[in-house]
Amino acid sequence: MSKLVTELHIIGENGNMFDTDMEYIIPLYQRAYAWEDKQLTQLIEDINDVAEDSNYYIGSLIVSKQFGRYEVVDGQQRLTSLYLLLNCLGIKTKPTLTFACREKSNYTLRNIEELLLENRSKIDMDRIEPGIQRGIRILSHELTKDHFDRESFMEKLAKIIVYRIEVPENTDLNRYYEIMNTRGEQLEQHDILKATLMSYLSDDSEKGLFAKIWDACSDMTGYVQMHFISKNNAVREAIFGSEWNSMPPNSWQKYKKAISGTTQETTGHKICDLIEKNFKVEDDEGYVDGDVRVRFESVIEFPYFLLHTLKVYVSLYGVTHEIATSKIVDELLDDKKLLDAFNRVVSCGITDTGRIADSKEDFARGFIICLLRTRYLFDKYIIKREYANDSADGEWSLKSLYVSGQQSKKKAYYGNSEFTRSGEWTRTNDWRTKTNIMMQSALRVSYTSPKVMHWITKLLIWLSEADCKNIKNDAITKFDKVAENIAIDAVRENFFQVCSNGVYAMGVNTPHIVFNYLDYLLWNDDRNGKKKKYSDFVFEFRNSVEHWYPQNPSEGTFEQWKDGVDQFGNLCIIQRNVNSKFSNMSPEAKKSTFKDMIVKGSIKLRIMSELTEKNGDKPASLYWKERAYKAHEEEMLGHLKKACNIE
Repeated sequence: MSKLVTELHIIGENGNMFDTDMEYIIPLYQRAYAWEDKQLTQLIEDINDVAEDSNYYIGSLIVSKQFGRYEVVDGQQRLTSLYLLLNCLGIKTKPTLTFACREKSNYTLRNIEELLLENRSKIDMDRIEPGIQRGIRILSHELTKDHFDRESFMEKLAKIIVYRIEVPENTDLNRYYEIMNTRGEQLEQHDILKATLMSYLSDDSEKGLFAKIWDACSDMTGYVQMHFISKNNAVREAIFGSEWNSMPPNSWQKYKKAISGTTQETTGHKICDLIEKNFKVEDDEGYVDGDVRVRFESVIEFPYFLLHTLKVYVSLYGVTHEIATSKIVDELLDDKKLLDAFNRVVSCGITDTGRIADSKEDFARGFIICLLRTRYLFDKYIIKREYANDSADGEWSLKSLYVSGQQSKKKAYYGNSEFTRSGEWTRTNDWRTKTNIMMQSALRVSYTSPKVMHWITKLLIWLSEADCKNIKNDAITKFDKVAENIAIDAVRENFFQVCSNGVYAMGVNTPHIVFNYLDYLLWNDDRNGKKKKYSDFVFEFRNSVEHWYPQNPSEGTFEQWKDGVDQFGNLCIIQRNVNSKFSNMSPEAKKSTFKDMIVKGSIKLRIMSELTEKNGDKPASLYWKERAYKAHEEEMLGHLKKACNIE
C-alpha cells in the first residue's frame, strides 16, 4: 500500500483513531457539520451489517499535512460523525478534532459529555453549535433503542476501517476541494486497490501498462474499446483487432507489445489533471441506424464490477482458501469490503501452482488481463441502458461495437450482439437478441441491489470458462437458456420449495423473480402465438407486491377477505409510485381508476384486470374472491411449474 495511504481502525487494542498526536482540522472553506437522521442512521446500519469474519471499509479521509497537522480536504462529515459516535458510546477521545475559526463547533465538541448528561447548568447553551448538537441527539437516540446490542455493535465497530489518504505536496487545496465537490471525484476504495495491485509489480513499465488497462476498464460508460485512445487507433487495433471487436488476448507479453511502445492516453484522472482550468470529460458516444446518436449506461458501477471479476478469476483459476473450511470469496457483492475481498484472495488463496501470496506479481498480471477480458464480455453480452440522441428515456440494450470507415477515418457504430450460428439470418439473431434482453432485464429488475446481482457473475463465468469457448461455437445460441436457468433455480428454491402442501400464499413476501419470470414466460408464449397482445411489454422496476383484492377494504365499503387474500392468484407487482389508494380499492375500482398503469404494467396484472368482471348477479369483486382468482392462480402456476419442471 502507498506510503500516502494509512489504514485506520475506528477502535482497536491501542485505542481509537483519534488517539493521535496529530490534530485533524476542518478548514473554514468547508461547510459546517450537516449530517442528519438519514446519514447517521445509515452509519449505524452499516456498522451493524458488518460480518464477524472480515474488516469493513467505510470510506476515505483525504488530508493534507500542513504545519504538523492534518487539514481535512474531504470526508469531514464522516470524520466528525465518527468522533461524535465514539463519544456517544462513552469512548474517551483526545481533543484532536477541531474546526478552523468556528468557536461554537469546537466548544460543542469539548462538551459532548455534558450534552449527553443534559448538564445544561455546566455549559453555555448560546455557544452550542446546533448541527453538532442535533447529530449527538440522533446518535444517542439510536444507541439507546431497546433492540440495540452494545456488545455486538462494539465487536463490529472494531472491524471498521477508514483509509487516510494524503494528497501530494504542493497541491492547490482550494482548487482540489472545489473540484471534488462539483464533480464528486475523490479517491475511492478501488483507487487504493489499484495502487496496491500495482505495487506488486517491480517494473515501472509494467506498472504503467497495468494502469492503462485499469483506467480503461474503470470507466463504465460506453464500451471499453473506446477508452483506449492512441494515434491512428494503434493500441485499440492491437488489442481488439482491426474491427475493434475481437476478444482481448490472454498474454501479458502481447499487451506489453501492444501498449508499451505507443503513445496512449489514459481515461483515469490524476489530481494534476483535475485542477487544470480546461479539464473536460469527453462523452463516449456512437451511432446506430445511420445518424441516431446513442450513449450507454452500465447496470453496475466499477467497484461491483471488480467484485464480479474477482469471482470470475477465482472460478477460472480454481482459487481456494488455504483453510479448507473457509470461503475464499463472500456471497454478497459488498463494495464496502472490496479491499478485504482482494486481500483475502491474495493472502489466503491457493491455486494448482501454489500460494498467491508467493507470486503476487503473477496475480497482478493475471487479474488485470482477466479484468479487461471480462469487461469486453460484459459490454457485449450483459444488458445495459441505451439512450438515443438527447432522450432521457432509456431502453434495455444488448449491442456490440463495430467499426466503419478506413484507417484514420474509422468510427464506432453499434449493432445487436450475435447469438446465431454462422449462416443464420439476421432476423434470427434479432429474435434471439430480443429474447436475451427480456430474460436479462427480468433478472435485473428482480434484483435491484448490486449486492445480490449474482446472475451477472454466473453469466460472466459461463462466458469466460475454458478460454471463452462458449462464444466461439454454437453454445452462444443457448445464452438465453443459461440466463433462464438462473431464474428457474431462484423460483424453485425461493417459491416452490418454500410453499408447502400446494398452498402458495406468501403474500407480499413473494419474491419478485417469481412475478418477473412468469411475465417472461407469458411474453414468450404470446410472441410465439398469433395474437401478439404483449409485444409492447417491457420489464420495468415494479418493486411493490400488492393484493388485487385488498387486505383492508376502504372504510369497510366491501367485505374483507381473511383466508385467501395472500394467495398467489390474488397478487400482482406494480411500481411503488402508484397512488397509495391502490392497495385499499376493490378490484373493479382499480380496473377503472388505473387503466393507464395497468395497460403498461405487468402481464399478470393485465390478465387479472381482464378477468375482473361480474358474473351473473355476482359483483366483480365477489366473483373474483370466490372463483376467478383460483382459476387464474392455477393457470399461472401451470406456466411456472412447466418451465421449472415441477410435478
